[in-house]
Amino acid sequence: MDGSEYFPWCQQQLATGKFVVVSSLEDLPPEALETLLLIADGGPFPYDQDGATFQNREGILPDEPVGYYAEYTVETPGSPDRGARRLVVGADWYVFYTDDHYDSFSFVIR
Repeated sequence: MDGSEYFPWCQQQLATGKFVVVSSLEDLPPEALETLLLIADGGPFPYDQDGATFQNREGILPDEPVGYYAEYTVETPGSPDRGARRLVVGADWYVFYTDDHYDSFSFVIR
């Protein structure tokens, strides 16, 4: 599963301005990479909300059944709270990154 089935969807989202394709993991902030490692290791996570179901209420991500997506906090240096940065990870390990609390997403190509 290389994500190629999402590429037509990505092109449509690019036209809306709500979506940017990230070429590699290295394009993410270092804190996002740390979060990905925590996810791969199964935690422990710094926030109780990490691993909760992401509902996709914004409708920006591809339609999937409820429970397909989980959300995780990406630490924001200097923020007094969780901040706006998140990783949303699909059951098939498709990874989406947002730095504006779900207003837009990047599809992370692994």
